[in-house]
Amino acid sequence: MFAIGDRVRTKVMNPSGHTRLPAYLRGRPGVVVWDLGPLPFADARAAGDVAASQRAFTVRFANPDVWGTDADPHGSVCADLYASYLEPE
Repeated sequence: MFAIGDRVRTKVMNPSGHTRLPAYLRGRPGVVVWDLGPLPFADARAAGDVAASQRAFTVRFANPDVWGTDADPHGSVCADLYASYLEPE
């Protein structure tokens, strides 16, 4: 599992069903900044598994890693993401 400070990368995925991983963050590197613990897993719940839960993390992405080299290099984007969307970088 992941810990605060871990460098991660979001998976590149295109599921046929529901996902909470925004397309603009797929394949991007980031850093775990908060462990949110287990949360209801929206992807599985949308498919009918109302009891599904999964550990989630707040991940910070540097602006240039998301928006390109013209983005403000001092800014960032944070997203709350399920563990299954992440892999170690």
